[in-house]
Amino acid sequence: MKHFVTTAFVFFYLALTGLNLCADDHSPTEQLQPVLNQLIEVLDDESLKGDALREKRRGKIMAIIASVFDFKEMSRRVLGRTWNEISEKDQQYFVTQFTKLLENVYIGKLESYGGRSYEFVAERIKGKRAQVTTLIPYEESKIPVHYIMQRELDKWMVYDINIEGVSLVRNYMEQFRTILSKEQYDGLIKIIEDKNKSFAEENRRG
Repeated sequence: MKHFVTTAFVFFYLALTGLNLCADDHSPTEQLQPVLNQLIEVLDDESLKGDALREKRRGKIMAIIASVFDFKEMSRRVLGRTWNEISEKDQQYFVTQFTKLLENVYIGKLESYGGRSYEFVAERIKGKRAQVTTLIPYEESKIPVHYIMQRELDKWMVYDINIEGVSLVRNYMEQFRTILSKEQYDGLIKIIEDKNKSFAEENRRG
């Protein structure tokens, strides 16, 4: 549970820090750091809280997230070689469904988590790849969180998060690999669709 809640927080915590940023000559850390307070403001904004405002609140959050997370790259990685075996149309559809799954799985946890402080402790850049490490307070300890990024044109984009040695992308990749080996792509996308429909029904019931 600890890892799940922490993953939920840092996934959207980082996502919301990328608003209106471009790489230029700035390091990944310099891009991420200045707007962390914007996340806290969103999480603590009383005018966006409550079930009646869920759709508006989550729509706003996801619009911001899309500016810093490369969901296509994440989707390509979690599918592995299957990505190249499906059509471009299916690739686009998978990105949509997988992004929705991440939203459904993690955003509710983020909403109940509230704003937290943070500490940048390290940055490592190698060519077009980078890893930014932060410490996020959780209960009586601090959790090291590594943001894995790659530079695309004029900005750094996040394509994975590693928390205490656990990669978000690898975790899904291993889950999907098992399903793909038994049910192939059609079976996997059906499972994801059903999960998203189930979340939607739960939200309608409040």
